[in-house]
Amino acid sequence: MPLLNVIDVEATCWEGEPPPGQHNEIIEIGVCVLDLGTLERVEKRSLLVRPEHSEVSGFCIQLTGLTPEEVASGLPFWEACEVLRRDFQSASRPWASWGDYDRRQFERQCEGDVPYPFGAGHTNAKGVYAAGYGLKRAGMVRALRHAGLPLEGIHHRGADDAWNIAALIARMVRDGVWQRAALQALTDLDQELGLL
Repeated sequence: MPLLNVIDVEATCWEGEPPPGQHNEIIEIGVCVLDLGTLERVEKRSLLVRPEHSEVSGFCIQLTGLTPEEVASGLPFWEACEVLRRDFQSASRPWASWGDYDRRQFERQCEGDVPYPFGAGHTNAKGVYAAGYGLKRAGMVRALRHAGLPLEGIHHRGADDAWNIAALIARMVRDGVWQRAALQALTDLDQELGLL
């Protein structure tokens, strides 16, 4: 059963520049597991993460609905990464996110003592969708409308966004778009390594 982890993170954010000494930190990791064989979304989970070097702003509360009190009760970032490895086999299972922000945010937060929880198999589902359907811009909500799919849950909540992204990936698999992107990625890698 080929499984794909679909990840969406929410992070501390501000309307303008962050306050002095603060920077974006993950406050929620949304996970949806998509069975690529049946195209069923088989699991959905939200991991709240306690920020260490930033505070949840009023702008962030308005955007995500997450309050400082909620995230204060969350897991430390290192522990959330352990949950990804243990419960979702993130080190060996391929994963996808809508754009590269989620991957880059994990890379930034893992620069210290926290091991990066994922293997090398990341796919930018936003890029695949835009290229596969000839769109210049493919925000998640716009892509759902384009695909004729409903927005389920609350936008800018990690678990709900991951669930919706998984539905878009399932549509791309049905349409053959996902497979063409995977073949192109392998071709690009082979060319980069000088194998072709």
